[in-house]
Amino acid sequence: MESSKKTIEHEIGGIQNDALRFGLNGVKSDILEVHPVQTANQSVKKTEAEIKRMILENTYGSAFPLKMDLDRQILARFQRPPGALPSAMLGYEALTGSLDDFGFEDFSDPQDSETYRPVDMHHGMEVRLGLSKGPVAPSFF
Repeated sequence: MESSKKTIEHEIGGIQNDALRFGLNGVKSDILEVHPVQTANQSVKKTEAEIKRMILENTYGSAFPLKMDLDRQILARFQRPPGALPSAMLGYEALTGSLDDFGFEDFSDPQDSETYRPVDMHHGMEVRLGLSKGPVAPSFF
């Protein structure tokens, strides 16, 4: 008889279907496509951004839009650690002009939702530091 050890290979956080950590998967979000109004809104925003970039390039030269892109990348990466307080990202919103937009997320508080689950701070930091895989926070659906 051989007394060899049987090991189960497991990569930390490699399982995406971990129901205890991420909750049960929602079938509805896997089946439904994006709403047509949402796709139209996204394409309009993309077109407006391209037109604005072309205007800035023609007015101030090609270096100015590149500098704005670098600023946008820097400000998009600046965030708080995962936890109770979400990142405000005020600098990024000021640069992109989204401070003036009043969206659905500004009106409703996600903590009032029935499907709200608090963020696991430890798992969020593991993902950010590269020790674990998977989403930082579980989805709401």
